[in-house]
Amino acid sequence: MLRNGLILAGAAFCALLAGCATSTLPDTRDADMQALKDAETAWVKDAATKDVAKFVAHYTDDASVLIPNVPLLTGKDAISGGLKPLMTDPNFSLSFSPSKVDVAKSGEIGYTQGAYTQTTSDPKTKAPVTEKGKYLTVYRKQADGTWKAVEDAFMADGAPPTEAAK
Repeated sequence: MLRNGLILAGAAFCALLAGCATSTLPDTRDADMQALKDAETAWVKDAATKDVAKFVAHYTDDASVLIPNVPLLTGKDAISGGLKPLMTDPNFSLSFSPSKVDVAKSGEIGYTQGAYTQTTSDPKTKAPVTEKGKYLTVYRKQADGTWKAVEDAFMADGAPPTEAAK
């Protein structure tokens, strides 16, 4: 009798585990992808204010920014320090827009890829100089459901490589 009870309890436990294993989380990918697009729209608006703190608020505390010819900036303090000279430039402006957005099925991580246009002052002439390029930003969903950038990299579009460089 005890043996039959243990077998029955074991079978019930296995059925419970199987039921848990096949349960699925709701599919929120479409909403998450729209949230990333909306986050980037807000980020561009914050860039227009030239307020470094507002701009950096879009990063996680442990985020890294990869800028060409600049040492890796990791953490909000380093990012703020690295971006402050850029954002206090009188000619500074930045716009960017994703052409590709994707979110993991788990809903915890996503990325955007797109183009940017940035204007800064030429160091010698102080005249405005406009750069166009591409970016890739990896986002992590926060506990409150918002998305913040954890990895951010961008690079200017350059001239195509010459035959000699190939």
